[in-house]
Parts: sequence; structure tokens; C-alpha cells
Amino acid sequence: MANVTTHQAPDVADTALSAHLEACLHELIEHGYSPLTVGSYRRSLAHFVHWLSQEKITGSEIGEALVQRFLTSHLPACDCIGRCQRDERTLRAALNHLLRSLRAHGQITVNRTGTEAVEEEIQRYDCYLDKTCGLAFKTRQVRTCLIRAFLSERTARGVAGLALGAPQEMREYVMRATQGWTRGSTAVLCGALRSYLRFRAFQGESSEALLAAVPTVVQWPGESLPRTLTAEEIARFLGAFDDQSLVGRRNYAIARCLVDLGLRAGEVAALMLEDIDWRAGTLQLRHTKGGRADVLPLPVATGEAIVAYLQQRPAARAQRALFVRQQAPLDQPLTIESVQYAMRQAYRRSGIAKPWGGTHCLRHSLACRLVNAGTPLKAIADVLRHRSLNTTMIYAKVDVVQLSHVAMPWPRRVS
Repeated sequence: MANVTTHQAPDVADTALSAHLEACLHELIEHGYSPLTVGSYRRSLAHFVHWLSQEKITGSEIGEALVQRFLTSHLPACDCIGRCQRDERTLRAALNHLLRSLRAHGQITVNRTGTEAVEEEIQRYDCYLDKTCGLAFKTRQVRTCLIRAFLSERTARGVAGLALGAPQEMREYVMRATQGWTRGSTAVLCGALRSYLRFRAFQGESSEALLAAVPTVVQWPGESLPRTLTAEEIARFLGAFDDQSLVGRRNYAIARCLVDLGLRAGEVAALMLEDIDWRAGTLQLRHTKGGRADVLPLPVATGEAIVAYLQQRPAARAQRALFVRQQAPLDQPLTIESVQYAMRQAYRRSGIAKPWGGTHCLRHSLACRLVNAGTPLKAIADVLRHRSLNTTMIYAKVDVVQLSHVAMPWPRRVS
């Protein structure tokens, strides 16, 4: 481990703040940040502390609003003397680390000046989606983001409290917010609004009129075909990973999970070492979209890819996640976004234009391969873990051979 004393916290009069700054830098070193990066963050914190001293601000006042004030008010006109960090991106990253460290040690709470009521409401709504509705993290994330924008816009327009307004206002908001949106995106917003209104009704408010005011976006079931990759494209995609590097082997193992098992990106990111039963040759999914625990057979190719990755991965790890970061912060589980980014890079290297749906395209491709191999739809639904067989029916449209047996002849012109 690097010597912590090399990157001591900046000298400050507030001894408590000095200790927290040193703890923040120590955590960065423990998470594998390079001495160069830690040194850059040290200069950033020194610049921030110097500004606090100039403004006679104590460490107890530190929060998001104060950091934003430093970046937007002080930095553009900064005339501080000395070798301090002035790059906004680096300063923001360093100060975000400081805020997270202070919050983790209970020194500060989230400062939501002007939006505290909205954020508290979003937390209640997210808890409702999680505990009452049982929705997946990604779905909750999308809905809370849309509702935050809805409530924030009303707050910005001077609406008192969290009042929802009249039905006409609801219709006007949807029309205003969805300018230039696709039909699918508009449907997602309307679905989020209905969900939030049901949450308000769950709390005892009357929202029937507002629910009726949310427009219904017409979406014909099964009107489009799933975007899939051909066998040749799958081969090119799987060949786009570097099998000599640890990151390449990790990403290849992820790709095999997506291609061979049809896992979702979130399911891959949530895999733990204990989820693989090597003797039985199975993989257990504990964090699925439906909230169930499912057990799938582990294909040989997928297992071999995971073994090749684990054999090269350093063994002395406290983290039990299967797929972890190989860059600072080291040893942290991969996020959904990290999985998606790695696959996008593989699409680019293989020369395949990023398909609509990204990683989900690989799930569609597995389903279509099973359909073309004559696998019954019920078996495909079990592999993909669909709650309803109707969800799997969309793949029946890609079975051209079977459809040709029921297709009616094209009517000819009678003269």
C-alpha cells in the first residue's frame, strides 16, 4: 500500500476537519487510486480549505450547496496564490469524494436547499416502489427520475408544497415535457405519472381525476420485431475481447452470461461467487427482475469463461461479487452501467452498429435462436424467466419456417 503520510491532508485550523480530510485521502489510497490522482485530489482539497478559511466558513457548514458555491462563484474568478488545483472536473471529483466520506462518517447530511421536500417525497415514493410494488432497481431509478423532474418543475413554477394541481395542468405537463419524444418514451413518462398518482392515493389522497387526465399512449402489442444479432454477428462480438488481459477475460465472461443464458445486465452485475455451484453445474440468480430466486444450468462455455477470469483475478479479495472493478476504486462490484459500457465497447470493436436495446439485444438473440431450433415457447419462457407466456409470444414472429405454414396466399388481381 502507498504511504499515507505522503498524501497528508491540507493543514487547516479545524482539527476535526483535518482528520476527515486525511481519512478521505486514506480511503482513496485503500481503494487503489494512484499516487498521482491522490496528489491531485490533495491539491483540490487544499484549494477548497483555503477558500473556506478566506470566507471564514467552518467545517460544520460543508455540504452540496457550499461545494456548488465554491465551483460556480469562486473558481471562475479565482486568484488564489500558489500551486493549487483549478481544474473544475478534478475539483468536483475530489469534493464529491469528500462529501461521500463525511456523509459515511455521519458528519453531514444531504443538503438539498430548495428541494428538500421534493427529495423526501422521492425517497418515500422509491420505498413504495421497492417494498410495496417490488420493482427492480432500474425501473425504480427511471420512475423516480421522471417524478423528480415533474415535482421540481412544479416547485420551480412556485407551486406550494407538493400540490398536484388540476387535471388540465397534468395534461399540459405531459404535452410540454414530451416535445420531440418518441412514443415509447412518452408511454414511460405516463406510466411513471400513473404510478406516482397511485402512490399518492395509497397515502390517502384523492387522485382519480388526475389519473384519468394522464394520456394513454397507443402501443399495439407485438407491432415490432425484436432486434437480434445473427450467428455471424454473435461470433464477431464474442471475438472482440482481449483474452490476455484481466479486464478482457472479465468482460468476455460477462458477454457469455448475456449470450448463453440471456441474463439481464443487472442480473450479471449482482452475481456473487456463492451463486455458482460448480459440482451441480448451476447458476443461481438471487436478484432478478421478478424478485424471485432462479436456478439455471451453467453452459460449459460460460463456465470455462468464468473460470479463466477467476484464475487470473487476484485471490486476496474481500469482495464476494463475481465481477469487480479493476480500476480505482478497486474491488468494488460492477454496476449495471459498467456492464453496459463494456458491451458497447465490444460492439464497437466488432464493427457492429450498437443495436437498439444494447445488452438486451443479446437476450433477444438467445430467444430467437431457441425458437429457430424448435424449442417450445413455454421452455423459452422458463429460460428467460418471463412471468407471463404472452411476453414470450413476441418471439413467435421470428419463426419464419413455422409462419410460412399458416400464411395465407397473397391475393392476385382478377381482370
